[in-house]
Amino acid sequence: MDNSVVKTKGGEAQCAGEEKRVGTRTVFVGNHPVSVPEDYVAQRFCDNRIVSSKVCSPPKLDNCEAQPQPHHYTLWNFLPKNLFEQFRRIANFYFLIIFLVQVTVDTPTSPVTSGLPLFFVITVTAIKQGYEDWLRHRADNEVNKRNVYIIENAKRVRKESEKIKVGDVVEVQADETFPCDLILLSSCTSDGTCYVTTASLDGESNCKTHYAVRDTIELCTAESIDTLRAAIECEQPQPDLYKFVGRISIYNNTLKARSLGPENLLLKGATLKNTKKIYGVAVYTGMETKMALNYQGKSQKRSAVEKSINLFLIVYLFILLTKAAVCTILKYIWQNTPYNDEPWYNQKTQKERDTLKVLKMFTDFLSFMVLFNFIIPVSMYVTVEMQKFLGSFFISWDKDFYDEEINEGALVNTSDLNEELGQVDYVFTDKTGTLTENSMEFIECCIDGHKYKGVTQETDGLSQTDGPLTYFDKADKNREELFLRALCLCHTVEIKVNDAVDGATESAELTYVASSPDEIALVKGAKKYGFTFLGTQNGHIRIENQRQEIEEYELLHTLNFDSVRRRMSVIVQTKEGGILLFCKGADSAIFPRVHNHNIESTKAHVERTSMDGYRTLCVAFKEIPPDDYERIDRQLVEAKMALQQREEKLETIFDDIETNMNLIGATAVEDKLQDQAAETIEALHAAGLKVWVLTGDKMETAKSTCYACRLFQTSTELLELTTKTIEESERKEDRLHELLIEYRKKLLHEFPKSTRSLKKAWTEQQEYGLIIDGSTLSLILNSNHDSSSNNYKSIFVQICMKCTAVLCCRMAPLQKAQIVRMVKNLKGSPITLSIGDGANDVSMILESHVGIGIKGKEGRQASRNSDYSVPKFKHLKKLLLGHGHLYYVRIAHLVQYFFYKNLCFILPQFLYQFFCGFSQQPLYDAAYLTMYNICFTSLPILAYSLLEQHVNIDTLTSDPRLYMKISGNAMLQWGPFLYWTFLAAFEGIVFFFGTYFLFQNSSLEENAKVYGNWTFGTVVFTILVFTVTLKLALDTRFWTWINHFVIWGSLAFYVFFSFFWGGIIWPFLKQQRMYFVFAQMLSSVSTWLAIVLLIFISLFPEILLIVLKNVRRRSARNQNLELPMLLSYKHIDSGYS
Repeated sequence: MDNSVVKTKGGEAQCAGEEKRVGTRTVFVGNHPVSVPEDYVAQRFCDNRIVSSKVCSPPKLDNCEAQPQPHHYTLWNFLPKNLFEQFRRIANFYFLIIFLVQVTVDTPTSPVTSGLPLFFVITVTAIKQGYEDWLRHRADNEVNKRNVYIIENAKRVRKESEKIKVGDVVEVQADETFPCDLILLSSCTSDGTCYVTTASLDGESNCKTHYAVRDTIELCTAESIDTLRAAIECEQPQPDLYKFVGRISIYNNTLKARSLGPENLLLKGATLKNTKKIYGVAVYTGMETKMALNYQGKSQKRSAVEKSINLFLIVYLFILLTKAAVCTILKYIWQNTPYNDEPWYNQKTQKERDTLKVLKMFTDFLSFMVLFNFIIPVSMYVTVEMQKFLGSFFISWDKDFYDEEINEGALVNTSDLNEELGQVDYVFTDKTGTLTENSMEFIECCIDGHKYKGVTQETDGLSQTDGPLTYFDKADKNREELFLRALCLCHTVEIKVNDAVDGATESAELTYVASSPDEIALVKGAKKYGFTFLGTQNGHIRIENQRQEIEEYELLHTLNFDSVRRRMSVIVQTKEGGILLFCKGADSAIFPRVHNHNIESTKAHVERTSMDGYRTLCVAFKEIPPDDYERIDRQLVEAKMALQQREEKLETIFDDIETNMNLIGATAVEDKLQDQAAETIEALHAAGLKVWVLTGDKMETAKSTCYACRLFQTSTELLELTTKTIEESERKEDRLHELLIEYRKKLLHEFPKSTRSLKKAWTEQQEYGLIIDGSTLSLILNSNHDSSSNNYKSIFVQICMKCTAVLCCRMAPLQKAQIVRMVKNLKGSPITLSIGDGANDVSMILESHVGIGIKGKEGRQASRNSDYSVPKFKHLKKLLLGHGHLYYVRIAHLVQYFFYKNLCFILPQFLYQFFCGFSQQPLYDAAYLTMYNICFTSLPILAYSLLEQHVNIDTLTSDPRLYMKISGNAMLQWGPFLYWTFLAAFEGIVFFFGTYFLFQNSSLEENAKVYGNWTFGTVVFTILVFTVTLKLALDTRFWTWINHFVIWGSLAFYVFFSFFWGGIIWPFLKQQRMYFVFAQMLSSVSTWLAIVLLIFISLFPEILLIVLKNVRRRSARNQNLELPMLLSYKHIDSGYS
């Protein structure tokens, strides 16, 4: 704990628990207090321990007392906490209640029969969670016990990382990770910069430059840094990695205050590169670091399969209650006869006669509940969890997802949604970096309306006959140089320092590093035309012009780019003292801010290059008089020093500065389409998926890309709802309403309501595509509350549903999420998938049912926040059509099979009550009740759900139409569910009554011995185990040695166990009722014949269906289309015979 303080408002002393209201914290550098007024109180910060246990939560300071310890597992509290967590699940709690009923009420079965499976499930889950928590604890210790160096009393003191306090000055050396969030004070470089990689935080492997404030860069030793007396005021911890607001007040001879931003903050987990050492002061520690705050997971997503399981559970719970109620009622009807109620051989005690009948009926009802409770499959939850967890490795192991360029494959961040990959209805994709390579190449530029497309002799040695620039009319020479200077000055590119080269010299090969590939492409484009960016030193930008002269400009201010402004600017000062502003940005952000003269030719060039599919930026400049600059500088410094609403204040000032500019020209950069992007979209479309492109790019550029990637076909009729089409009318709302009505009429006429699948109609009728931009979308989604405007959204939704493809351009990140949310809430709740590569795609990735991140060049924010991550867009095809299809079929079969085999199991038990006077007599031995789901039938279905390929994965990928066969959760609808239920009922009746008729001849052995009820139950159980296992064998299309081992091994284990269990007199059993029963049963030839015959009769409907399907399959082969043979597939006639 440290005793740093927090300033309070209004001069009132408040404790640290009210920090959220105050919103800032004050940290003393080196924990050396400066002047401490009376209105300061000590604030307590958390220590630097990282605790990532499963149930851990960051410490919360509710008062001024000592910090509470984070709640996490220990040796002493693991068991109670873990049990509490597990019994919060409804299924586990239900079986606990059943177990307690068995313990407290005189029930027909032993508490072991339900207690042991429950114990098994709880134990397996606890071991898994305990092991995971131990791994986290071990990883935490590696971090917390790591040695670090702290400056105390002008000396380097070695401490464990967890002992760092807020305010400590920490020394970090090259290739070390930062132990907490630090404000950079100084580095070994003369300009106070350092290079950092944040690959462990956001996946970006390129070096980022961070800066120390100018007043502390000289403090490069332990002795000098200890003399610093300063206080840092900054915002309270928040998880955004890319935002930080603060200021540092340095108490020297005079008080100096400097603003602090993200460029001054070194994040825990990042690594120091190409810098020998730095000094930084800890501002956020432990669970308050930005990395720790990002531990908090995304909101839990539930798959459609989980919802189906819950519905089926309700149905089976209803069946259970019905069975128990029927048996209870029939028992008391049967006992109305005195002889049946109290036969001579089973007289009641006086206590039983005195018991209230209502209480006795309730007890009997509970007893029947216990007897039939195995119809609810407790082990299904464990099997489903294991199937999802183990199944996810197949995605990670798939070599087709490996990308040699980045040396990485696919990554599964959550395994809970594997089967959802096979149920996607809508795909929302970003354009830049997702459909395209995000590998930019400078193609051409326009200066004052004159087109330039070529290179100079001096830079590339190419022979050009038309002087330094190629075959187009040229602008004035001064304007050319002004444009190229703008490209060299207006950016955030850094030069990567190579240790083999002593600094960046004019002759050295320069390596450019930037957060966006566009920036590098423009700097390289300027270099082609003779202007070379040489780097920034001590706040001065150095460039080499066409005459190989070095020009130097002092960088006064950078007005950073953001997705709202869609532009960035720099203010620089020449050696002569002139102050210039250079600005570049999207045409929609630049054109309204420049003088109108000479704008038309540049606008025409921008529109033409956009139609060619190029990314365009416009460049402008203006001279700033010294008086105006003094005012601007003062406003910017004040805004940068603000701790509250800093971004809003800066945005207002930026908006005021970037006006009345002079347009110089525009650039065109090519972003090539990704490999197989077009083929992937074609496959998704053929699979019945609707693909929407959501991009921030211009409509013309995005439209061209959509044609290139075949989202729009040449035959596709495009419907436009853009600013251009709406501005034809004086009132935008009226024109919008007219267009919406017109488009709806056209589409409803084309697609009249019918019972046929809409997906089929796509392939037979005119295809329509919709184009909408951000401003029009705002009109639709944020319309006024009158009746006509409220109708916009519903009409828009109707239009979207009828279109095969939609392009949304000029979209803000929030609008992307709004679009996804709108589609999610459509009737029928379609399954949505979003795929993107940048930070601006995170909102839609989190909003959709399934989020896919591309490991792109704009960092790894999208990949970190996604459910699945793949290197390229083309991998989406196999991920959905192959893996998604198989995952869904496997888990759907698993769920249906579990309910089927448990109904087969319990139905004979229910029928048996009609022949035993409803006495709650169990049909099966307690060992069989316990082992049925745990041992005898669990492994075959697990192996099936992991390995089954009813259709080869290559066939699934090459024939996308097969994806439609499982869409709409087809295999878990009520139809297939009822089929499995009736099949189980049929087989259960065959098991029971087949054996019952066999036992009509009571003397089955040669020695005329009579079989008893335990033999009867064992015969039924034997037929049951063999039938449900062989049923799975009949369903298996893809046999491996594992399938053979678990299927035949399970049957062999059952036989071995039965001989073993009945071959020994067990001393802990009161009754040896199973002794020698199994062996004696198999000594009868008629029993053998009955078992084989009843198994065949039970499986005969399945065998008959397989024969019929094979006949149909042969006819399909004649038409060169092989269909998968799964009964639960829904029939679709689009493209199928």
